[in-house]
Amino acid sequence: MKIDIRAYTEKDLPEMIDIWNEIVEKGVAFPQEERLDICSGRDFFAGQTYSAVAINHENGKLCGLYILHPNNIGRCAHICNASFAVSDKCRGRHIGEKLVADCLHQGHLHGFKVLQFNAVVASNVHARHLYERLGFIQLGTIPDGFRLKHGQYEDICLYYHEL
Repeated sequence: MKIDIRAYTEKDLPEMIDIWNEIVEKGVAFPQEERLDICSGRDFFAGQTYSAVAINHENGKLCGLYILHPNNIGRCAHICNASFAVSDKCRGRHIGEKLVADCLHQGHLHGFKVLQFNAVVASNVHARHLYERLGFIQLGTIPDGFRLKHGQYEDICLYYHEL
C-alpha cells in the first residue's frame, strides 16, 4: 500500500470525522468524549495549526490523520502537541509511523521547538513503541491519569521529541 501524507482539504472532512469518531468511541486513547459532526469537525480541524491526512494512493481512500497545535500559550507556545488516528481497517501497515514522521517535519516547519505528548495511555503499547523507536523520550507517568470509556482509570505517559 502506497501512502501519501498531505494537508487536509474540505472534501476530506467526512472521512476524517469518521476516523476521529472511531477513536473517540473506543474510549481508550483520546481524551475527547464527544463525537464530531460535520460542523464541529470542520471547526475542529480548521482550528489546528496543521491537520494532515494519510491517503491510500491506490484507491484514494483516507486511512489516517493527525492534528498539530501548540501545547500551551505565551512563553511555552514553542512546544507543540499532536494527536494521531489510523482507521481500524488500515492498522498494521506502518501508517502511524508515516504520520508521526510527517508531524515531526511539519512541527519544525511551523516553528515549534519540541513536540510533547501529554497523555499516551500506558496500555497503548504499539504507539509507545513507535514513539520510542522514533526518538521520543518518556518524561514520566501519571498514575490513573486517563479515564477509560467504562470508568476504569489507567496510567498515562508523557513523551517529548526535540524538533
